[in-house]
Amino acid sequence: MNLIIEPIRNEDLPEILAIEATSFSIPWTGEMFEKELARKDLSQILVARLTDVGNPPPVAGYICHWVVGEELHVNNLAVDRRWHRRGIGGALLQTALEEGRLRGARCAFLEVRASNVAAQTLYLRHGFESAGVRKSYYDRPPEDAVLMKRDRL
Repeated sequence: MNLIIEPIRNEDLPEILAIEATSFSIPWTGEMFEKELARKDLSQILVARLTDVGNPPPVAGYICHWVVGEELHVNNLAVDRRWHRRGIGGALLQTALEEGRLRGARCAFLEVRASNVAAQTLYLRHGFESAGVRKSYYDRPPEDAVLMKRDRL
C-alpha cells in the first residue's frame, strides 16, 4: 500500500464527508469543513491518499488540526473503515505533529471519547498521555472525553 499525505483539495470534500458520516455519531458538516479551510492561519486539513488503489487515488483518511501559539490541537481524525489497521491514522497523526512543530508548536492536545479505546491506543503509541477527563463533553451518546497531551513535538 502506497500512501501520500498532502493538504486537502476542494474536490476531496465529498469523500471526507462520507468518511466522517460513518466515523462519528455527530459528523462535521460540509460547512464546518469549509470554515476550517477558510482559516488558513489557524487550521490545516491533511488527507491520506492510497496511490496504488485507484485513479484518482481515493482519500483513505484525514486529520484536521490547529496550531495556536505553541500548541497543536487535533480536532478531527478519521480513516475510512475499509482501510483501518493499516497505519494510516498513525501516519496522518505523525505528519500533523511534524507540521505543527514546523509551525512553532511545542506540545499537542486532543479529546477522545472515553469508550474509544482504539483511538486512545493510537495516541498513546504516538507519545500522548492522559491528562484528565472532560465530563459530559460529547452528545449522542452522552459521554466523557479523555483529554490527552503530548509534551514534546
